[in-house]
Amino acid sequence: MEIPDPKTILLVDDHQPFRDSLAKILGGEGFRVFPAKDGEEALDILRKEFIHLVLTDLKMPKMDGVELLKVAKAIRPETEVILITGYGTVDTAVTAMKDGAFDYIQKPFKPREILKLVRKAMEKQSLVLENRMLQERIKDFQKVEKIVGRSPAMKNVLEIVAQVAPSSATVLIQGESGTGKEVIAQAIHDLSPRAKEPFIKVSCAALPETLLEAELFGYERGAFTGAIARKEGRFELAHGGTLFLDEIGEVSLTVQVKLLRVLQVGEFERLGGTKTLKADVRIVAATNMNLLEAIERKAFREDLYSRLNVITLTLPPLREREGDIPLLAHHFLEIFKKKNNKGGKGFTPEAMEVMLQYPWPRNVRQLENAIERAVVLSRGDLITPGDLPPEIQKAVGPAELRTVLLDEKTLSIPLGTPLEAIEKRVIEETLRHSRGDKNLASKILGISARTIYRKMEDEKEEGKEENREDQSEKGGQES
Repeated sequence: MEIPDPKTILLVDDHQPFRDSLAKILGGEGFRVFPAKDGEEALDILRKEFIHLVLTDLKMPKMDGVELLKVAKAIRPETEVILITGYGTVDTAVTAMKDGAFDYIQKPFKPREILKLVRKAMEKQSLVLENRMLQERIKDFQKVEKIVGRSPAMKNVLEIVAQVAPSSATVLIQGESGTGKEVIAQAIHDLSPRAKEPFIKVSCAALPETLLEAELFGYERGAFTGAIARKEGRFELAHGGTLFLDEIGEVSLTVQVKLLRVLQVGEFERLGGTKTLKADVRIVAATNMNLLEAIERKAFREDLYSRLNVITLTLPPLREREGDIPLLAHHFLEIFKKKNNKGGKGFTPEAMEVMLQYPWPRNVRQLENAIERAVVLSRGDLITPGDLPPEIQKAVGPAELRTVLLDEKTLSIPLGTPLEAIEKRVIEETLRHSRGDKNLASKILGISARTIYRKMEDEKEEGKEENREDQSEKGGQES
């Protein structure tokens, strides 16, 4: 959603001298004013233009202000409406506020009074639009990147990404290995104005100092042994787009100096070259290292850190993403079923319990690898604990259906409880945890939603049968 600038006002009044005078006052304050003599003309403008605020007289021929208010809100709900009232119409204006009017002002009024009210309405409208744009960017982000996660920690990350992506600010992504730093960097690029330009990745930890420098800045023919032709560096390849520097903490101090210059003045030279090149590149860097500690050890430049640390995003480890493990597990299950041409419907409750209890020290990447292994090795429709990697089974212990982690609480089931009763309790508690969301409950339990529906229907039928038996016994006693 693009918001035009400057702010626009639809001014509706059937008295032309008043309309012209007020339009002049508002225009003098920088607002773009669309005058209309009645409600019908106002609606034509509202359908064609993006209107931030409607300022309308209450009493007009053809269509009064209250009716215009209702239609305007139906056409564009985010538009604010201020009613202009005369003597004897204040009660009507107050009532109209229940229909969505921002406020009203009574004639006669001073210019400063109407300007104060207009600015207040504009401030509220701006907040509404900004929130709507933020939510749309979050949806776009989830759609573009297919991000899996509903936990509060991930929602917070998505909100920050949606806010920073449209800017040109440098972003530093922090987090443990395997938390998805590259995925977030890609999303920042995809949702930015640079989305149609290149997204170039460099793994700083994978290259020695001399090779990293050559990869970043390029080199001229003869710059070193083996340089038989000129080569463009990653900064040139990323021109107009985004350069993702992964594991930035592993960069040597020598290369850090050259990176600092690019970030400060936007210029660099190829190795062995004398021509200064411009770098129109947005930098997104990532690290699993504590850069402040590296600064203390003199292993990382403080001035470079300051340049990189304009916007910081810290990705949560998987163990802190409550509720996301079942969603991620099923997401990876679908991917690897197709990749390996395998069947499979889900996970046994025991397998899901193991995954919920395991701390996942290598985060989402480890879960992804574990699910791929399980899909390949599984022989049945459901993945069992035995299909998971041995280190996960060993860390968690025997996967008996004795506890289920729900909402940081434990469901205790006494030994000797019939299996049917255990199943019923687990389903009921999972539904309570998911607030009745049967689809989410089915993913947590590793069964189909249809199974939950069937179990609940069976329970209802048993209840009806018991009720009929009770009624029959009661009737027999009365007779």
